[in-house]
Amino acid sequence: MIHFEYMTKDGKPDRGNVELDSEECKGCGLCVEACPPEVLHLAECLNHYGYHPAIYLGIGCTGCGICFFVCPEPGAITVLRLAAAA
Repeated sequence: MIHFEYMTKDGKPDRGNVELDSEECKGCGLCVEACPPEVLHLAECLNHYGYHPAIYLGIGCTGCGICFFVCPEPGAITVLRLAAAA
């Protein structure tokens, strides 16, 4: 499972975090096309099924969850909304 947590390019913390299970991903690209901030891409490497899994660039997630809802593979994508800094 891939997990990233970073700050955005302008120094503000991300509002969300995406966890992608590369072994569950079938490389359909629906999440990549649906992502409003365009922070998901298909990897150049292959998973054990021979597909190019989706990867999170590590910054810029808004936590909207659209990628989760369009993904046909249960358990491949988890989106977490991060608490606002106090």
